[in-house]
Amino acid sequence: MNPPEQPPADPPDHADEPAEWAVLRRRSVVPLLVVIAVLTFSNVMANRVLPDWAYVPWNLSIAAIVVAIAVKTDGQRARTMGLARKALPAGLRVGAVFSLGLIAIYAVGLTIPWTRPLFLDERADIPFIDMFYKVAIEVPFGTVLLEEVSFRGVLPAMFASRIRQGPRSRVTADACAAGLFGLWHILPSWNVNDVNPLFRDILPDAVGQAAGIVGGVLLTAIAGMGLSWMRNRSDSVLAPAMLHSTSNGVGSALAWVALKVF
Repeated sequence: MNPPEQPPADPPDHADEPAEWAVLRRRSVVPLLVVIAVLTFSNVMANRVLPDWAYVPWNLSIAAIVVAIAVKTDGQRARTMGLARKALPAGLRVGAVFSLGLIAIYAVGLTIPWTRPLFLDERADIPFIDMFYKVAIEVPFGTVLLEEVSFRGVLPAMFASRIRQGPRSRVTADACAAGLFGLWHILPSWNVNDVNPLFRDILPDAVGQAAGIVGGVLLTAIAGMGLSWMRNRSDSVLAPAMLHSTSNGVGSALAWVALKVF
């Protein structure tokens, strides 16, 4: 007599795992850590080592490298990273709406005397041709392209593929990338109290420096979540890239105007 058929073993129970926790079960964490290491190394090189002329080609190269790592070692595709060509029109529409709105806010802020000091930044005290290069080349192709491809494209896709699927899994992946985006700005925020008279006058010396760094990290992390929403809304990194370019480029241009005209 044959023994009774045994019921199949129950699958592992993960019901007690919160859906928003990064449960690294399905893929190796190594490619993700490699991308983070590459970006960390690049951040130090760009902010502390490389000459100014190398900033744009260096960041373009790093953007290509992190995309290649995601594709070759992690199975990511253009669609999962928000880089699909067919999503560009939607990205253009969403990006244009928010960029025009930000330009209007900036313009109003510059004309109001009590908000004008927010635009003052001694880093903008440069010749016109240098500011033109910064707005037209350095910001969109040096800063924005690498940051948006990395923090709104590659990293959220890699985090998402390692997080247990649930109602908040996409938000969790974006939050992980946004947190790293905040930390990415530690070095750029290092001397903000020295170059912005408003911060220097309110919180001088070490306290001002610490406040500038912490504020920079927190604000850019929060901004990262907003930019991720735009990327998800349009399914394209072009949307947040346009707003990011507007924020940095137009912001720098208006800082130049505030220093030279007012």
